[in-house]
Amino acid sequence: MLMGEYNHVIDAKGRLIIPAKFRDQLGASFVITRGLDGCLFGYPQAEWQRLEAKLAALPLTKRDARAFVRFLYSAATECELDRQGRVNIPAILRQHASLQKDCVIIGVSNRFEIWSADRWNDYSATTADNFDEIAEDLQIDF
Repeated sequence: MLMGEYNHVIDAKGRLIIPAKFRDQLGASFVITRGLDGCLFGYPQAEWQRLEAKLAALPLTKRDARAFVRFLYSAATECELDRQGRVNIPAILRQHASLQKDCVIIGVSNRFEIWSADRWNDYSATTADNFDEIAEDLQIDF
């Protein structure tokens, strides 16, 4: 399970350190693609394959399904870590998530997300303000 929040800086070449606690779970290669809410999603290979199976089951006749699959796959990239534990984030993905310097990497169970620090702080503050209502709407028992 991927969990936790980590702050790192993306360098001028688009390299970002992946938290050491995530590296073992990610294995030799993993996939990063566009995510929702203006972030990037990163998946270990096994999770990416599960997602691929779900996407393949979507009806090709539905416009929204075609659009979603195209958007997700067109920017997906298979990644490997360098010796310093960094991954090179392609320009199209950096642009999607507005990654320029300060980044936040969060674990979200079966995937991780990469956020610009500004976007994450805004999103986190808004969600914190509404956390009780969100939990009530979802009817989650803790």
